[in-house]
Amino acid sequence: MAVRNLVGRLLHAPENFISDGLIDDISKHGLNADRRDFIRKSFAAASAALVSGHAVAAADHPGGEGDPAILTLPKHSTSLGNPVAHLPYGLPSNYESNLQRRESPGLTRKRESGVAFTPLQGLFGIITPSGLHFERHHAGWHDIDPASHRLMINGLVAKPKVYTLGDLMRLPSVSRMHFIECGANTAMDWASPALPSVQYTHGMLSCCEFTGVPLSLLLEDCGIDKRNAKFILAEGADGASLTRTIPIERALDDVIVAWGMNGEMLRPENGYPLRLVVPGAQGVSWVKWLRRIEVGDAPYATREESTQYTDAMPDGLSRQYSLIQECKSVITTPSGGQRLMEKGFYNITGLAWSGRGKIDRVDVSVDGGKNWKTARLESPVLSKCLTRFNFDWVWNGKPAILQSRAIDETGYVQPKLAELRSVRGTRSVYHNNAIQSWRVEAAGGVVNVQIS
Repeated sequence: MAVRNLVGRLLHAPENFISDGLIDDISKHGLNADRRDFIRKSFAAASAALVSGHAVAAADHPGGEGDPAILTLPKHSTSLGNPVAHLPYGLPSNYESNLQRRESPGLTRKRESGVAFTPLQGLFGIITPSGLHFERHHAGWHDIDPASHRLMINGLVAKPKVYTLGDLMRLPSVSRMHFIECGANTAMDWASPALPSVQYTHGMLSCCEFTGVPLSLLLEDCGIDKRNAKFILAEGADGASLTRTIPIERALDDVIVAWGMNGEMLRPENGYPLRLVVPGAQGVSWVKWLRRIEVGDAPYATREESTQYTDAMPDGLSRQYSLIQECKSVITTPSGGQRLMEKGFYNITGLAWSGRGKIDRVDVSVDGGKNWKTARLESPVLSKCLTRFNFDWVWNGKPAILQSRAIDETGYVQPKLAELRSVRGTRSVYHNNAIQSWRVEAAGGVVNVQIS
């Protein structure tokens, strides 16, 4: 018997230890110490029955023959396995091949200027595997020879310099975990709930451990003109020569010139051999294949800052240089495209993040925002990093609307969609951090809906 089926039966079948009244009580008030203790004892009783063999025989094998997956040894238990280093670079199990980055046809005009979304619904914890990190390119990606790659720092510095990768890796390095989110994440939901799953609504989001040298150290090494320096311009070596202006106070704070990601070198599609890591800032500022940093005294108003990545406001004007990704959260399970198989206990889980620091609290609602209860934040809770939250829920088989609402350490509260639209209008593409709603239907299906 699958563990999930056992949990479901324990929590919704009166004859299996827990009454419908307790289910309703847990749904309304959550799992306090007494209710947790009751469920713990129920599982203990069920475990005793399973050990005796009666529960499995009665539930899954009416004939009493037992579970063949237990009684009959499989081939892998009676034969030798693959040798060590059979695969020089490890790969996921073949049974997990469905978990992959996916493109959204029609979202971008050309293959080289496309997006591949991270499957948030299938990930655990807060770290995104390197092979599932989302992709967003403006002119495709290249696998650049690190021996020929260079980083130049010029502009308002006393000593313009050119660094090799070897030069940079000799300097004192740091490793930090941070999220990266494209400014266009959740863009399609500004107008209507057009996308079916959390992979497509929020999948331009990843979180990794990045290793590199602090940009402040390099700027000091070049003799930055502290009196006049106000901004830097970061430039990539891709075909688009993507460039981005960053305020000098951010550049001197926690920005990293990174070569490492999740304990290994950056992947080519993520900027190998060098990328800029700008914690809390929208992804376009994390310039990949970094080749140049210029120090200046004014914003540079490049193409990506004047015609792209601007926010269309209700008064007809456009807001430029929107750097910070505001506080946001999303429930990843249950979420769009998934199905609850039966009534009973479910762990509602999701992710929260803020470009301004740590997550302070996440609230969860199962009735479309009428009532909120505080979720558990799982450690570690780090600044400008994804935070995993969990919430106990017993589904009674009736329609429900699941939402999460994050609050960061500055006191900022993730807005409702109507609250965001009242300030930003409906013409925006970028920086949608509104509360996401998932409707659980009576049949168990979960769909994307909008609640104002």
